[in-house]
Amino acid sequence: MKKINYRERVFPKWVIFIVDQAIILACLSISFIITIQFQFKGLINEPFLLYTAIYMIIAAITFTKMQIHTGILRYSNTVDILRIFYSVLLTTIIYSAVIKLLVIPLTNIQWQGFNLAVLLNFFISTSILILLRIGVKSLFNYIKCHQNSNAERILIYGSDRSSILLKQALEVRLENKYDIIGFVDDDIDKVNKHIEQKRVYHSSSIKALKNKCKIDYLVVMSNSLNINGKKSAINICMEEGIKIQTVPPAHQWLYGKLELKQIKDLRIEDLLQREVIILKKNNILNEIVGKRILVTGAAGSIGSEMVRQVLSYNPQQVILCDQAETPLHELQLEMEDDFSGQNCVIYMADIQNEERIRELFSTYKPQIVFHAAAYKHVPMMEGNPREAVLTNILGTKNLADLALEFNVEKFIMISTDKAVNPTNVMGASKRIAEIYIQSLNGLKETDYNGYIKKRTKFITTRFGNVLGSNGSVISRFKAQLEKGGPLTVTHPEITRFFMTIAEAVQLVMEAAAMGNGGEIYIFDMGEPVKIVDLARNMIQLSGLSPDNDIEIIFSGLRPGEKLYEELLNKDESSMPTHHQKIKVSRVITYPFDYVNQAVVELTDCKESNYIIVKKMKEIVPEFKSNNSIYETLDVLNVY
Repeated sequence: MKKINYRERVFPKWVIFIVDQAIILACLSISFIITIQFQFKGLINEPFLLYTAIYMIIAAITFTKMQIHTGILRYSNTVDILRIFYSVLLTTIIYSAVIKLLVIPLTNIQWQGFNLAVLLNFFISTSILILLRIGVKSLFNYIKCHQNSNAERILIYGSDRSSILLKQALEVRLENKYDIIGFVDDDIDKVNKHIEQKRVYHSSSIKALKNKCKIDYLVVMSNSLNINGKKSAINICMEEGIKIQTVPPAHQWLYGKLELKQIKDLRIEDLLQREVIILKKNNILNEIVGKRILVTGAAGSIGSEMVRQVLSYNPQQVILCDQAETPLHELQLEMEDDFSGQNCVIYMADIQNEERIRELFSTYKPQIVFHAAAYKHVPMMEGNPREAVLTNILGTKNLADLALEFNVEKFIMISTDKAVNPTNVMGASKRIAEIYIQSLNGLKETDYNGYIKKRTKFITTRFGNVLGSNGSVISRFKAQLEKGGPLTVTHPEITRFFMTIAEAVQLVMEAAAMGNGGEIYIFDMGEPVKIVDLARNMIQLSGLSPDNDIEIIFSGLRPGEKLYEELLNKDESSMPTHHQKIKVSRVITYPFDYVNQAVVELTDCKESNYIIVKKMKEIVPEFKSNNSIYETLDVLNVY
């Protein structure tokens, strides 16, 4: 077939107007011919010419006002069809009124069978005008489907209004890229029906469609990916090697243009997303608005997102503290570009350096501290326990002590589920930091009149792995996929909790707003995910087959690693809060004098790694090393 450049050829408005008027004239003539029982000799006379001229004038004015001729025929839709219907109806009503109220009384010229002719004309002209547009649109789609062999053949998930809008947007904006085969929906009432000439298929038909129509993509709205039917369709597509693409919700592009860059491949983070968190934003606003906020570890994954969300609540000032030069510089550039009107201070410092941190508190006097700075990689800290102690424990102690000294209102520490029944140095160091800041809540101090002074409220938040954080398992899998594999998983049964960075930070801020000091808030992490399943899904999302295209190998547990994480230890329980995703842990508390002495001895210890870990086990008796050189300490029970 000769290729036609149909995309560029659009009929001028005046051509469509003339065609419409010609159809109207022909339909009116046919109607009059029918009423006179096909007696053509009686047609060309004074009444016919007068009645026809008046109708054409009214129709031309009405169609011009309704802008019927301004649409592009190939993109006609139900709205255009309704506009044609209303235009012909309005023309008929005005025409009948003019003939009966003006023409007949003034000229005494009557047309036998006028009412029948007008009624016939309404139905005939409406049908022909609508059929013209449907015919042009169908011809256009037929030519496009048969000559654009490079178009990617897609299915659209859903059959609601948003899905129809998506189909129309893809056809209008990106007609050379996509060939829409149909819709996929698990609603039995819609399956096997047609919407805008496209059939609605059940998700169980995807495999057959893959073989029959060579489906390339399933396109889904990026919101509510956790709907059961949608998840089922996505899983089938992944198994069949059909790629999945997402587009933003319709309201984000409905009044603009759906651009090619908005259509993205489905990410593993999208599959793991959960229901949208509903926050009491007024509580957070009252806590942050107009205040000076310090964020430690500001250049990290959690810290940088914390900064972004804090800035949305209009604080007086945000101090961004981190020791990593390049990430902090990149964050500074982002703040200058996206938050140029906000008062951000970049403060480069190591939280181990008490003098430098004192200078920060003295200069900027923060009112709320979000403490996200920490070493987090388990195997790295297992080999360098002193660094874990100095940063995760001493650094936290420095910040907490200065928060007390400078009358900070709230101090929110971001902890980890690895602090529960720790099996590694990193988790134990975070648990000791938790114990220390909790002990500070029990301190009382009076002013010179004997009144108890307002004290800093120390709050802890615990959650598991965050998706997309620096050095996370997903980042590692992506890098391994780019190299062609294999993907390395430590153990076939290893599981982890996951949440998105944005979700974690939202819950931290909610907990900060509700906290009164001394609480350890634990977050609803959903169901644990098997890492091997995560690896398989990532391979399938790349359009490849696990074990065939990309191998998965098991490398063995790393030092300090355990098969599963917990959010509570055996001696802890939890209580609900007003937020369904946040609970308060009831934990054992320790007196400050004991904790402070133990922490000082630990942070001052300059002996071997074994001695440092031994002291950590003394402070945290539930710390039992796993797959680590420090397991001998547990066997010998030398602490």
